[in-house]
Amino acid sequence: MVRLKDFDFFALISRMKYIGRWGLMRSAIPENVQEHSHEVAVFAHALGVIRRDVFKKECDVNALATAALYHDASEIFTGDLPTPIKYHSKQITTAYHEVEHLAVSKLLAMLPEELRPAYVEALTEDPESEQYKLVKAADKLSAYVKCMNERRAGNDEFRAAEAQTRAALEKMQLPEVDYFLEHFIPAFERPLDELGSMDA
Repeated sequence: MVRLKDFDFFALISRMKYIGRWGLMRSAIPENVQEHSHEVAVFAHALGVIRRDVFKKECDVNALATAALYHDASEIFTGDLPTPIKYHSKQITTAYHEVEHLAVSKLLAMLPEELRPAYVEALTEDPESEQYKLVKAADKLSAYVKCMNERRAGNDEFRAAEAQTRAALEKMQLPEVDYFLEHFIPAFERPLDELGSMDA
């Protein structure tokens, strides 16, 4: 009996849970890339729905959520390089992006040929696209929520990062982000018993 060829793509994707984030920071609440990617996908989907339904602009919310879900897939090979290192110089940033592209190409090659086209868009970033901007905004929102949660857990390590991340979000001047910050972020400051429940 001839054994059909098998592929490594999803086995590697599932290992995102083993890649820790915030390597240079002391975290009260550990976070891995898989958890982060889920949250970014949730936030990106929300930003897309806000764009489409509040601001009446065209947006493929499903493609947006999918791109967000895979936005850090290259870190399976590269690990999570701390931001101060990644953006220390233009040369380092450029070199890291080249490594990311190589990692994405390697991942795509680990899919059956007939499935690859469906994953190219999700794994390939176009920095000039509106989708990319919203995924980056969702990524930044996730980082902001992480900083808030660490502060609320009594960890002062993230206070400066929280202020810097909030400023970066406001500097984006994206109405979808401003809407999210105004209407949804305040709830992240409340404990569970003050949030909505089945009885509310």
